[in-house]
Amino acid sequence: MKVLPASKQEKEAFSYYRAGMAAQGKGRYAEALQNYYEALQVEEDPYDRSYTLYNIGLIYGNTGKYTQALEFYHQALALNSNLPQALNNIAVIYHSQALRAQTFEEDEYTELSKELFDKAAQYWIQALKLAPDNYPGARNWLKVTGRLRENDS
Repeated sequence: MKVLPASKQEKEAFSYYRAGMAAQGKGRYAEALQNYYEALQVEEDPYDRSYTLYNIGLIYGNTGKYTQALEFYHQALALNSNLPQALNNIAVIYHSQALRAQTFEEDEYTELSKELFDKAAQYWIQALKLAPDNYPGARNWLKVTGRLRENDS
């Protein structure tokens, strides 16, 4: 099997991506973000960009910046619709926010909680369609709450 040589630009993008992954693995999120943003400046391939955007979303999610995490997960999915992990992470954020809203007793928060649980369900159903054997906890939650129908998975 012969491997085609990558262009200088592709090598540069991959180098930034790899440096970002290494920094992210060590919990050095600022350094990882800097490298990921550099990779996005030179990376042209939509598939490769989707993983960089996904990893940026992971960092924002891990640091509690859920709005930014959602933005980057959605950007990643716009480039690569076959990212069940992004769909799962979006669902996790909505589910977590729904649980938080449940702690308030006002009617508006009860309704917000229901809407957020429904959004989480929509994303988990999509993730399970792409990866039926993944996310058993999500599948169970969907079944227990009556949100998973036979034709959903």
